[in-house]
Amino acid sequence: MSYVEMPGAQVPIRMWTDPASVEDVALRQLQNVATLPWIKGLAVMPDVHYGKGATVGSVIAMRDAVCPAAVGVDIGCGMSAVKTSLTANDLPGDLSRLRSKIEEAIPVGRGMHDSPVTPNRFHGLATAGWDDFWGRFDGVADAVKFREERAVKQMGTLGAGNHYIELLFDSEGVVWLTLHSGSRNIGKELAEHHIGVAQKLPHNQGLVDRDLAVFVADTPQMAAYRNDLFWAQEYAKYNRTLMMALLKDVVRKEFKKAKPAFEPEISCHHNYVAEERYEGMDLLVTRKGAIRAGSGEYGIIPGSMGTSSYIVKGLGNEKAFNSASHGAGRRMSRNAAKRRFTTKDLEEQTRGVECRKDSGVVDEIPGAYKPIEQVMEQQRDLVEVVAKLKQFICVKG
Repeated sequence: MSYVEMPGAQVPIRMWTDPASVEDVALRQLQNVATLPWIKGLAVMPDVHYGKGATVGSVIAMRDAVCPAAVGVDIGCGMSAVKTSLTANDLPGDLSRLRSKIEEAIPVGRGMHDSPVTPNRFHGLATAGWDDFWGRFDGVADAVKFREERAVKQMGTLGAGNHYIELLFDSEGVVWLTLHSGSRNIGKELAEHHIGVAQKLPHNQGLVDRDLAVFVADTPQMAAYRNDLFWAQEYAKYNRTLMMALLKDVVRKEFKKAKPAFEPEISCHHNYVAEERYEGMDLLVTRKGAIRAGSGEYGIIPGSMGTSSYIVKGLGNEKAFNSASHGAGRRMSRNAAKRRFTTKDLEEQTRGVECRKDSGVVDEIPGAYKPIEQVMEQQRDLVEVVAKLKQFICVKG
């Protein structure tokens, strides 16, 4: 579909979904965002749903301003994907051992490594910028300095919630590796610190929603936020890079006879800020639950833990600020999913997938998410599908 345009106070709201299918609280958030004095454009992805301040699945372009809540609290959250040389014929009949080995190598939930994992542990993994990255932590907000030791040990860990590691088949039976994670606790704490700072600034006192507080250009608060924001985005990218290296190690050890080879990694943020130019203006574009989909750019759009995921190429649609959805998007809250579904439902909806099927992940059941096929249909003018993937192993935090 092409987009549907709804009126907004400062800018029209371009929606790549049926407005009637969007929950009232999310529509209200979109209308609130459109009132911001600095806004120059708002694009809404088909996976849109309620979030803190700004909806998940929204792309907000502002001039000389940025809203931390429009980035999300998991700064730099995103995905990585790697195509392997393995096929279905290489797999053992029992996949539980492979899942266990992945869980042993990569801490999940609130877990962390006993000692820091660094790039020089892996042959051929680029280490350029690593020392500089950690050196710049000295310039990050004092409010999180005491978290440094934890942040170092959480580098290369999965987290909980909707974060996961998967092994999948494409339509030709080739095995792919994918993972979804972000900047762990350090990114969350940085985001919450800066949202608190922004809410106290004088220019934010008249906003319709205090969670939409912004930083404006040429102020020390904006400079401090952008410094910490870009550091956290790098943390998230390094986190995924190290996890993928750990995952490849597991696969190499478990498939020695097949001697697996790996193609170059595809990686994309979906909670971040980028400096981009549209209609002759230099803008700060926040993507919260959205990926960049410039012409020819690769991206990853996952479904839920029992459905398909997609490797895509962007079509460069500037009406959407060169963006696309970051996944299927929730259609009900975690609490609602826990009330509605049981572990028996989870077992049924994840049949054929080696994964957790206990009460601790019922809120991640496929039925709690929008149908991924519908989401992909609604953004045919934003991306083209390169590969459709179906998981056979899913590791959750």
